[in-house]
Amino acid sequence: MLRGTVAAVLTPLREGGEALDEEAFAPYLDFLAGAGLDGVFALGTTGEGILLTRQERRRAAKLVVEVVAGRLAVVLHCGAQTTGETVALCAHAAELGIEGVAVVAPPYYAPDEPALAAHFLAAASACAPVPFYLYEFAPRAGYPIPLSVVERVREEAPNLTGMKVSDTPWEAVEPYLVDGLDVFIGAEALIPQGLAAGAAGAVSGLASVFPEPVAALVRDRSEEAAETVRGLRTALERFPFVPAAKRALGRRGVPIREDVRGPLRTLMDEERAQVDRTVAEWLESSSPVPAQ
Repeated sequence: MLRGTVAAVLTPLREGGEALDEEAFAPYLDFLAGAGLDGVFALGTTGEGILLTRQERRRAAKLVVEVVAGRLAVVLHCGAQTTGETVALCAHAAELGIEGVAVVAPPYYAPDEPALAAHFLAAASACAPVPFYLYEFAPRAGYPIPLSVVERVREEAPNLTGMKVSDTPWEAVEPYLVDGLDVFIGAEALIPQGLAAGAAGAVSGLASVFPEPVAALVRDRSEEAAETVRGLRTALERFPFVPAAKRALGRRGVPIREDVRGPLRTLMDEERAQVDRTVAEWLESSSPVPAQ
């Protein structure tokens, strides 16, 4: 059963974001595997999954599994705009021997409750018996998943295991802490509160570049760890987060380019300089040793 700290990993890209940077997957994922994490969540919001083609997502998923299988649990995000595309991605993911599949509510259109439940049930069926997770992120989907839909999927999909809930504030998260479902907190600032309320762990975008302090926060729940995580998240999200995270990884010695898929943009020179300062200050004040 998946528990603890899961990094919402970045997807290495090249050629201005138009192609996967396949050579960067292994060094990046090796870096994460040695940093005290329990798993990786690939091709989600931090991983630009919704911007990639089906073929790119299938190839990236395969690369992730090949590198970390047996070392970290793997959850693949397979949500897409249409039910057909989502089902196809879920079915492929189930063939890879992973620990979980997650699906966000399809963006742009806001299906009514019967349509949304049917969408999630089709996805869960396509990947069964692999554990299935609903991915709740109202600001990205454009609407929250109704609790009645969560209940229906739980009743009809035996492999529904839990949820990744990335909403804020706490009042938007708390209703999803349903008995019998493993809930993972997405907003780092809410990790201590979520764990105290019974969450199974965290799926963190910040852990894609700073896995050590996030793992320490989930493990120890100390105020010192919480302050470090809050500071790093605030520093990076002043800018477009995905390219800032890729820039920070490069400054940590991980050979990953800053390239992102449009309409995301790369950083401006002053933004790069500020990200560089953030990484340098953290390295000077910390001893980034993997958690035991």
